[in-house]
Amino acid sequence: MGMVSIEPGSYHVVPPQNPGEVIDLIRTHAIQVVDLRFTDLPGVWQHFSITLPEVNDDLFSVGIGFDGSSIRGFQEIHESDMLVRPDPATAFIDPYCAAPTLALICDVLDPVLHQPYSRDPRHIARKAELYLRQTGLATVCYLGPELEFFIFDSIRFGQDQHSGYYHVESAEGEWTSGRDEGAYGGGNLGYKQRYKGGYFPVPPSDTLQDIRSEIVLALMQAGIQVEVHHHEVATAGQNEIDMRFAPLMRMADNVMMYKYICKNVARRHGKVATFMPKPLFADNASGMHCHQSLWRDAENLFYDKNGWAQTSQMCRWYIGGLLSHAPALMAFCAPSTNSYKRLVPGYEAPVNLAMSQRNRSAAARIPMVSDSPSARRVEFRCPDPSANAYLAFSAMLLAGLDGIENQTDPGDPLDKNIYDLPPEEAARIRQVPGSLEESLCALEADSAFLRKGDVFTEDLITTWIDYKRTREIDTLKVRPHPWEFQLYFDI
Repeated sequence: MGMVSIEPGSYHVVPPQNPGEVIDLIRTHAIQVVDLRFTDLPGVWQHFSITLPEVNDDLFSVGIGFDGSSIRGFQEIHESDMLVRPDPATAFIDPYCAAPTLALICDVLDPVLHQPYSRDPRHIARKAELYLRQTGLATVCYLGPELEFFIFDSIRFGQDQHSGYYHVESAEGEWTSGRDEGAYGGGNLGYKQRYKGGYFPVPPSDTLQDIRSEIVLALMQAGIQVEVHHHEVATAGQNEIDMRFAPLMRMADNVMMYKYICKNVARRHGKVATFMPKPLFADNASGMHCHQSLWRDAENLFYDKNGWAQTSQMCRWYIGGLLSHAPALMAFCAPSTNSYKRLVPGYEAPVNLAMSQRNRSAAARIPMVSDSPSARRVEFRCPDPSANAYLAFSAMLLAGLDGIENQTDPGDPLDKNIYDLPPEEAARIRQVPGSLEESLCALEADSAFLRKGDVFTEDLITTWIDYKRTREIDTLKVRPHPWEFQLYFDI
């Protein structure tokens, strides 16, 4: 299993723009199978494959049917017929299928109304971009998420009526420093990542350099520009690969490809990648810090040479919107029960709803790595990679636009370590919710900003809340937790 190879000059693939160019791509690369992919409500790719005779004009105009009742968060069984319609601009050659396969990301359609399906996450992102242009404030919102993830050697977990457990294995893990690693017994290779010590030692401590490089090459082969990759802070294989910023919906598409490629490269090497935010106790978790800015054509509207941290008033109002709506935003940006094991003090997690420059302990910060006008942006640090990128990116944009519309003051900058503030001063700083349930309650109380431009429908919001409560929160409530036996068994 060697590295993915890339032809010179093929790093930045020009995607097809119409069905005819997709057909040309199929012929040029002797494609045998076409794979159609779409995103369910929680944010996981679903797919089915078609043969070449089915690739015709109707596929790109009318679409092709599937059973929507089997997809999480979609239709009931009595209204199950749905359509997917591929977007030609998303075509890429899948490097993990034995048969030459072209993958296409699809939009979901209602076959009765002949309109985009209101619960299709990609449709939400498209409406968010349209609403931005309709406001006249900007023409494009650029997103640059930093997805962190773990690559483990093994993961075992399970729970039934009488037992429950999980077990993580990683050759990098601090806990393996005393383990016998010799093929025939006797010995340990050392160089383990200490807890919170994974940023940035070179190999052999960093055992995942080549795997990350393989992921990067595969991403570039799929047409995604990558800027940097590195080991992250936690022990046991935490990683980060940063994609170059892109318009909102395109970046959400990229996130789906990113997750797919990371998981499949890891599997090729007999390992497993996870975007679960907090798989390890007592070490850093995985975030998805989201860099964002508004532009009018080639002009960055967040830049002002004379403003605080060289930001414009529009940028600061945008931040005000993010901070004021943050409790509701967390329902989409930190949407798992596990997310709130990350959002606790002491692990570089931004629990404090404050604005700062350079300071990573603030929820919203202004990176100061460049004086270039094009580099001025806000980094919102609360989201994590369990989020559905289409929904999370759209929700953040709408919160920011609401802040601009209402000229929301983000408060005074806090350019110091917020975790070290005196108790009386720290008590005045708002914090993110402490649980998914709190975030869902905040969303119920504060959703008007999401419904502007009909971007998020009332049906989508109520379906999301109901799904999270019944499928995730309630199922966790009724199951004993292993730590409860430590706390209470001898009471």
